[in-house]
Amino acid sequence: MPSKSLLLISFVTLAVSVNAASITPKRATCPDGATTTKNAACCSFFALAEDLQKKIFLNECGEDAHEALRFSFHEAITFSKVLAAQGKFPGGGADGSFLIFLDVEANFLPANAGLSDSVDFLLPVLGRHPDITAGYFVQFAGAVAVGNCPRAPRLQFMAGRLKVTAPGPQGLIPLPEDSVDNTERTTSTPLSPPLLSIATFSHLIPNSSLRHFSRELASPGTANSTSEAASPLPLTSGDESGELRLQSDFALARDPRTACTWQNFVNQKQAMTNAFANAMLKLSVVGVGASKHIDCSEAMPVPAAPNGKGASYPATKSFKDVQQACKAPFPSLPTNLGATETVIPHCPAGATDCDS
Repeated sequence: MPSKSLLLISFVTLAVSVNAASITPKRATCPDGATTTKNAACCSFFALAEDLQKKIFLNECGEDAHEALRFSFHEAITFSKVLAAQGKFPGGGADGSFLIFLDVEANFLPANAGLSDSVDFLLPVLGRHPDITAGYFVQFAGAVAVGNCPRAPRLQFMAGRLKVTAPGPQGLIPLPEDSVDNTERTTSTPLSPPLLSIATFSHLIPNSSLRHFSRELASPGTANSTSEAASPLPLTSGDESGELRLQSDFALARDPRTACTWQNFVNQKQAMTNAFANAMLKLSVVGVGASKHIDCSEAMPVPAAPNGKGASYPATKSFKDVQQACKAPFPSLPTNLGATETVIPHCPAGATDCDS
């Protein structure tokens, strides 16, 4: 029979355990009086998210959301381990230098072509939130944009950026016509080729990665463009735009270092979203680290749940149209019904105007 002292110790231990489990961590109340958060330093980001949604994204996975995500990638990728090893300025990575040194980095062409438009619609929002730094803002806007896309992950956002001291070095941003070798050599970030390939899943929003394995039929973009691979889907139908496929994505889906990474995500929605979230988190702290950051992911919107439909071949397509580069068996998928391939809508979710 247990001794009285042993029973007393067991009782006290149990009581302490139950009491500790019942304690709810105190949450900070933000200035609006309604929002609460784990850390008061995150309050500013709830207000920023609301502003971005109302003024820019309109809670849609549209062109503005895509541009904000593209901007966050171009901002973060300007960091080089090679330059650091040579004792040269390696770039600040995800530090917001593009916004601070706009006259410099906007001229990093052709890599940053068109990003000035993103800056034009984002800067007024940043101006209304003086307590948010440029580095915070760029990565946060990209993460909020992803949250508007169905089937996308809810990205983690880490607050904490060093002060911007200089523009990023030119030549660190991969081009859409680059080979996998050139992409790896150009970036030389802490991200491996497989992680870089996962980060490029942002190009697929809101469409399916399966099409990157398919044979080419036509190109809906600029004729004879070196940056664009022909698409397996129809060109246009009225105002519909069809599918644009970057040459670099085409190469990543076929390169021995990355082909199996891509193939393993076919019809694996949760695995793909988890991997993308992990890659984007690593990218968002390139050059600035994450050890002293504050997790403000609570301010992120929650993406719409998946519709439950698995991956499938477009109508008239099947495995015979796949250009397989990975030796592992390709997943068995059904083919959609129909006499012709489905045309990809120009605007998301039935919207009629997504060019503004």
